[in-house]
This record gives sequence, structure tokens and C-alpha cells, in this order.
Amino acid sequence: MPAALPDASPAPADGALPETARARLGERPFGIYVHVPFCATRCGYCDFNTYTAEELPGGVSRASYAAAAIAELALARRVLGEGAPPVETVFFGGGTPTLLDPADLVAIVRAIDETFGLAPGAEVTTEANPESVDPAAFAALREGGFTRVSLGMQSAAPHVLATLDRTHTPGRPQAAAAEARAAGFEHVSLDLIYGTPGESDDDWRASVEAALAAAPDHLSAYSLTVEPGTRLHARVRRGELPEPDEDALADRYAIADELLAGAGLRWYEISNWAVDDAARCRHNLAYWRGGDWWGVGPGAHSHVGGVRWWNVLHPSAYAGALREARSPAAGRELLDDETRRFERIMLETRLREGLDMELLRADGRAAAERAVADGLAEPEALERGRVLLTRRGRLLADALVRDLVD
Repeated sequence: MPAALPDASPAPADGALPETARARLGERPFGIYVHVPFCATRCGYCDFNTYTAEELPGGVSRASYAAAAIAELALARRVLGEGAPPVETVFFGGGTPTLLDPADLVAIVRAIDETFGLAPGAEVTTEANPESVDPAAFAALREGGFTRVSLGMQSAAPHVLATLDRTHTPGRPQAAAAEARAAGFEHVSLDLIYGTPGESDDDWRASVEAALAAAPDHLSAYSLTVEPGTRLHARVRRGELPEPDEDALADRYAIADELLAGAGLRWYEISNWAVDDAARCRHNLAYWRGGDWWGVGPGAHSHVGGVRWWNVLHPSAYAGALREARSPAAGRELLDDETRRFERIMLETRLREGLDMELLRADGRAAAERAVADGLAEPEALERGRVLLTRRGRLLADALVRDLVD
């Protein structure tokens, strides 16, 4: 989760939600996100809410984290009440969730099942640094109910990994993917980043081909963003490294889309490709489609029935609130109809299923028609009442969304 928090109202100490929000539970898929804020080292490009062991004085530890997360699950049950539906998706992100002992991760999944119930066929994902897992860890996670693993590969080029401050060795992500499949994971994803200073088109092509050689059924590719406050941002400001080039980013995206399509992976969200519907990340799809989820952990965000809230950032403050039987929420906001409409347009435009034209006003409909004329959206989809982006449209999605919202 990003470190900056939006402006909003304070959250109640008991975490209580308006009855109007609770009444809408079950209308959309319900998931649990678990933020694990620990990292062995901090990557130079990352601005997520993460901490190394040296940054956590005061008795906060990886060993005690599962107990705090399980305490928040109990709070969630009290807040949501008997109307809470079974959990359809669980996603452990970070940070590096697999820095926790596999038994702790499994204990949290069991607590979710005991507290809410896992729906039949529930998707349970963990992110993993390739160096933080081994065959024994994969076997324990699979036995404990995890169904999906997402491995942070980022690049196959050593000099690119060095610029990103990534500590894994080239080839380890592919080996980890093979170990996950051997442990029984059907769904294995790899994450890549393109546009790192010093990366060439050939470097990027080699990275995508190396990822495909590991035979994942899902792949994510994100353009590098130089976030203020990171070491990478400081190096760019000092002139040590250049800003990512927009034209190069567009070229890298096209390379990835061509290679992935040729290997049988189809895009289903601008930055995500899968071999089939079963391989898509259902948890993230719920975000993009406006579902409900409870975010567990420091800095985690939640959304239920049009109410969005976020937890305090520091693990010490988070654990302290739960010890005192208080909600760890730092603030929250009630989404009005216009905000919800904007967010639906912003997120659903990114999906392969496209955006429902019913969400658009007259100016937005005109913008959709211009997008078709400009080659940014598919004409056949527009005839069906959907705005579906072409590859060129995907590259210009942010600008197009601004026009559609009008």
C-alpha cells in the first residue's frame, strides 16, 4: 500500500460501519487482503508500507504478526456481523509475506475460514520473493490451503536488478516457479517491471522470454514509476539515472503484449495476462469491479458497501490498537455516487470486458466515439454498448478516462 493516506474523517474506535454499508454485503464478491509489512531489504523503487527488521523496535516482530492479524479478523467479524458472506478470495501482499513462517501464513488462512468461512473453490494467493521460498515452504503453503503464488521476478537482466536493488539472482524466479508447480500449485504468476534506467529493448525482450520459459499461467508487467521519497527518486533527482522514457515504455509494453499473446496469454487487465479465465487473479478482479474486501494489517485499505477505510501505517501502532481492543483504522471516507461512478469508469476501462456505456454522460459518450475513430477503442464493442480498448488505447488509458468521465 502507498505510504500517503487520503484526507477523510476519523474512523470510530470500535470500527463500526453504517448499517447501509453492512446491508449491501453479499451483493458483490467478498475478499480478505492481508498486508505483511516485512522485507529483508528495501528495494530502491518501492514506496509501499514496508519495514526491515532493523526498523521495528519496541517488540514488534515477524513472529508475533500472525496473532495481530488474527485479532483484526475477530474485529472484522464483530463489525460485519452475521450478514458477512463467505470469503471468495484471500490475497497476502507486502512487503514479503513469505518472510513469515509458512505455518503463520497457514494459521491466518485457517482463522479466515473459522471466522467467516471460505467459499467453495476460494482463491488463496501469496506474493513471494523468489529467495524467500523453497520446496518445503511451497509444500507447506499448498497443504495449508493456498491455491496461487505470485513471484516477483522484475527482470532477467543482472544490471536491471541491481538498479532496482533487487537481491534475487537471475534464474531463481524460474526455479521457484518450477518448485511451486511441483508442490501442486496450478496457478503460478510472475511479476515483471519495464522501463528501468539502463534497460534496453533487448533486455526487456529477454526478460519476457525468460519468464515465459518458466511456463506461468499468469504474468503481470508494470511500467516503472519513480515514486517521491524512494532511493530511486533521489538518484534520478541527482542526475545519476535518467527518468523513464515515455516512448520507451510504450515500446516495451508492445513487446510484452506481442510476446505474451504469441505464447497464449491474453490480456484481461491492462497490466495483466492469463492463459484462460481460471488463471486470472480473481481477488484483483474484485478490486477492479468494485467488490468488497477487508484489509488486514498496517496500512491496509478496506472497502465495504461504499465505505472505504485504511489502517494506521506503523506495525507498532497497529498492534497496540488491537491489544487495546480498538480498531486500527486511521481514517475513512463515504464514497458518494459521483466518486463511485468515476472509480468504476477508471477501473473498468482497464478491463478486457470493457466499460458499460450506461455509466457515461453525453460528453463521455462522444469521447468514446472519438476513441473509436482514433483507433483507441474497438468499434464492434461500442456497437454492443461497451468501451473496449485497443492496444494503442491501453497505452493512453489514463488520458482517455479523463475524457470519458466528463
